[in-house]
Amino acid sequence: MLERIRIVLIGTSHPGNIGATARAMHNMGLADLALVAPRGESRSAEAISRASGADKILHHAPVYDDLESAVADCRLVVGASARSRTLPWPMLTPRALGERLPAELAEADARVALVFGREDTGLTNAELQRCHAHVHIPTNPDYSSLNLAAAVQVLAYECRLAWLAHQPTDATPEADPAPAMPRDAEAEAAKAAASAEHEAVFGIAWDHPPASHADLERFFDHLERTLIALEFHDPDKPRQLMARLRRLYMRARPDQMEINILRGILSATEKKTATRDPGES
Repeated sequence: MLERIRIVLIGTSHPGNIGATARAMHNMGLADLALVAPRGESRSAEAISRASGADKILHHAPVYDDLESAVADCRLVVGASARSRTLPWPMLTPRALGERLPAELAEADARVALVFGREDTGLTNAELQRCHAHVHIPTNPDYSSLNLAAAVQVLAYECRLAWLAHQPTDATPEADPAPAMPRDAEAEAAKAAASAEHEAVFGIAWDHPPASHADLERFFDHLERTLIALEFHDPDKPRQLMARLRRLYMRARPDQMEINILRGILSATEKKTATRDPGES
């Protein structure tokens, strides 16, 4: 589970913070670090020094130009936010985030991204609107400033607690080991376990996996183009329309089939609009 949790740092300015983040991750068993447009050198001597032996994470950390590229293959994206926003968004505590992870990562190809912003300004509203939910660390309101690596450490710790809670316990150490399962049976058992976990959380077994972040972004681009063509959305006077629609669909967590259906509806709408007589009302 831990190997499929990605820590994403956006616009980090101080190399030491990148190194300290790698150390915090390694302490808790996380290894997937992604950097978006860093303003500091991620493999400088200071970064390596602050990593304190976790520099392997630094050397393997890819650098991206934007958030969308860094989380394209993730099914759940959670942004760390220290401030309240004009447009409310689903908010999690670190503990609630950790408790949610086993179900989110039940399938072998599922990935989760935890996104952290710049040391001075955090995440922009546009970046936060690309997240399914926000996570807020309940610090002392009289002194809420939290170092970037310390924030990563708190969330990484909750991730590890959730992972430890789902490790099998050796209740009968003297019992004979169970015979090895055939590969096909093992795969079926894993699939059944994933389905059972999903059912325990959502109350029903689901038939398709959640849409990836890349699928959602393509849908939002398609939706905006269609709404502009219909003259329902004026990009010069947005009035938070796309932000509210993002919040709606992010909260709904559509699966891959649902996204395909929605995009099919948009394509049919575009086709109908393009062939409509200009005199029609």
